[in-house]
Amino acid sequence: MGYRKLGRDSSARKALFRDLTTDLIINERIETTEPKAKELRSIVEKMITLGKRGDLHARRQVASFVRNEVADEETGQDAIQKLFDDVAKRYDDRQGGYTRVLKLGPRRGDGAEMAIIELV
Repeated sequence: MGYRKLGRDSSARKALFRDLTTDLIINERIETTEPKAKELRSIVEKMITLGKRGDLHARRQVASFVRNEVADEETGQDAIQKLFDDVAKRYDDRQGGYTRVLKLGPRRGDGAEMAIIELV
């Protein structure tokens, strides 16, 4: 199988990854469980590649997945604008590998392996 199911049905899994992708674009670093971080890595890399392309079709493809949340209160910039204007410009000369997953260890309570995923 090509992906992890994470104990969810397809719509819940898509909603989870939409939220995590949006949060990672806005905050550039989030803490989550290790399986979620490893699965999120491929989705975010595809979004950044679309951001690097920068045309209207790529913007619409990103807008169909990334939630419309405010990334910066001062400028009124939303997550999609931040992806295309700030994040994608940072990786113009890089051919992939935009994210890093750092393992933290078990979570107190249920023992789930935790990780930090961040933009390089």
